[in-house]
Amino acid sequence: MPEPWIHVSTPAKLNVRLKVMGRRPDGYHDLMSIMVPVGLYDRMDLRVTPHNGIKISCRGLPAPADETNLACRAARAFFSKTGIDHGVLIELTKNIPVAAGLGGGSSDAACVLKVLNQYYSSPLPAMELANLALGLGADVPFFLEERPCIARGIGEILEPILNWPEFWYIIVMPPVQVPTSWVYGSLNAPLSDRSSELELTNEAYQYIIEHLKKDPFIIGPLLDNDLERITAGRFPLIVRIKTVLTEAGAEGALMSGSGPSVFGVFQSREKALQVQAALADSGLGELFLAKGLTGSPGFDI
Repeated sequence: MPEPWIHVSTPAKLNVRLKVMGRRPDGYHDLMSIMVPVGLYDRMDLRVTPHNGIKISCRGLPAPADETNLACRAARAFFSKTGIDHGVLIELTKNIPVAAGLGGGSSDAACVLKVLNQYYSSPLPAMELANLALGLGADVPFFLEERPCIARGIGEILEPILNWPEFWYIIVMPPVQVPTSWVYGSLNAPLSDRSSELELTNEAYQYIIEHLKKDPFIIGPLLDNDLERITAGRFPLIVRIKTVLTEAGAEGALMSGSGPSVFGVFQSREKALQVQAALADSGLGELFLAKGLTGSPGFDI
């Protein structure tokens, strides 16, 4: 009797704030970010097998259907770390745009780690699972949390935000391709004074904390992305999309991650739907409506 299929929805993320604090000796950048999961989902169907093969099939948006897929790499890392001599079949329905600053691949990888760890009765404690996730990519640990967080370091130091408002987001994916490596490679030289870098990091953190305490909470002043000037400098459409969203009534608009996706923030689903309909024929790119998430939906076995 084959094992049952496990059905999971894996969310996208938005960087509501992304500040680059400096460059590390290993080439990564220290960040200060607010990351929020949103209800734009990939669909993953997984089935554990008694043999040690890892196979993936993909439909929907284009994604690699081989061992280079981050979901496959996650499964291989899990079995290698735990010494479990099994395998897994993965059927991925890709709905989150690829290379868009939305973290779809990282979300898929985190999903595989969580599902397998739960299936085998948690052979990896939370810290070990987080370290395994970090080895796959800087955004993967966030998707283990799957709730609004302040992210520090390269993204692995996560502090949940317990009172993040339930905003709605319109995400616009313009028809351009932005290599993440090019964006980060185009940043200014790293700070030479480590003490100055730490001071700036503390200031950036305190700014977020103080703003989150304000009542009423206004999201506009938090919307900032140090990578936006680089991507938008090459693709002016980014700025145009932000302008259109704010003029249409968004609380604010920002590019997510290294782009090119841009999102607008809305207080209500009704307003977001209204703006989505108004922009349907704008030619700005593909439009997605997503609700901000505050907890994990869990697994359907």
